[in-house]
Amino acid sequence: MNEERKIEIEEVSAVDAPPRARVEDVANGEARQRDYLEGFLALKPQGLSPGAPGGETYEAVVAALKDIYDPEIPVNIYDLGLIYGVDVTDDGHAVVTMTLTTPHCPVAETMPAEVEIRVGAVPGVGSAEVNLVWEPAWDPAKMSDEARLEMGML
Repeated sequence: MNEERKIEIEEVSAVDAPPRARVEDVANGEARQRDYLEGFLALKPQGLSPGAPGGETYEAVVAALKDIYDPEIPVNIYDLGLIYGVDVTDDGHAVVTMTLTTPHCPVAETMPAEVEIRVGAVPGVGSAEVNLVWEPAWDPAKMSDEARLEMGML
């Protein structure tokens, strides 16, 4: 039961372009309905506390962290991957867990204080605390794609 299959080939000199889709063709003359995706994308999460990721205070803290640059590397500390965690309580207490590129970093004594001052200045934050950790150690894999692009690593 060994059937041999043959593929037929037809040579053509040209192919007619397919017809272009038109909104009028789909709507059958009716007014086009509003795009459901437009409204969906404009919605903000419901019941989100300001300190939760995506909340107003949380995002303002992240924006403040993105304004702080490592003096030796032209990338902000957030995209550099030095920020391991941002926690903001409902009563406005912000805790930032961060590291530095090395324990011998020249800004090891000043960077955590700058982070604390900048985060504490964010509207909605009553107090700020910075936890400097060394585990897990920082490595370039923690950098965002934007930071890698800026550094010429991508």
